[in-house]
Amino acid sequence: MPGSAAAHGSTTDPPSRNYGCWERWGDDFQNPDMATEDPMCWQAWQADPNAMWNWNGLYIDNAGGDHQGAVPDGQLCSAGRTQNGRYAAMDAVGEWQAVEKPTNFTVNVLDQALHGADYYRVYLTRQGFDPLTEPLGWSDLELVAEVGETPPRSNTSIQVDAGSRTGRHIVYTIWQASHMDQSYYFCSDVIFE
Repeated sequence: MPGSAAAHGSTTDPPSRNYGCWERWGDDFQNPDMATEDPMCWQAWQADPNAMWNWNGLYIDNAGGDHQGAVPDGQLCSAGRTQNGRYAAMDAVGEWQAVEKPTNFTVNVLDQALHGADYYRVYLTRQGFDPLTEPLGWSDLELVAEVGETPPRSNTSIQVDAGSRTGRHIVYTIWQASHMDQSYYFCSDVIFE
């Protein structure tokens, strides 16, 4: 079985929680203004800065396609507290910075290591779920897009139709890499215009 690569990937638009924190604060991560300007990122940086420096490593090995069995409710954004809990702060409930999107939008996945994909699945939270007060569980999600086998390439764009959803939601993306049984899980926060 091949070994893990030094770099892997993430959703970059809408950004995963840890990629967004790294993108906004990576050059200024000790700035105390983060505590008031971006409190969810602040708590994440305080909990484990490596979760942001390693924004491209939020995965688990050997899920065998049983994502719900491998990742418990309330731990979806940390991939079941993978990497010895490195990403646990991604599960924190609160007002993560969200990007505005139209109801028809694109999810972009950066595949730095050119792993390719057996598939990508994109889920959205159901209308009525409140990510500001509720932990994310599997029953809160609805599959809205799926892309099958994808050859290795640096960027993959997935078209998504959010239907009649309005307000704040979580985009949950699963990337099943094709180089080995390696599953990536990304929470991205959006507000539908």
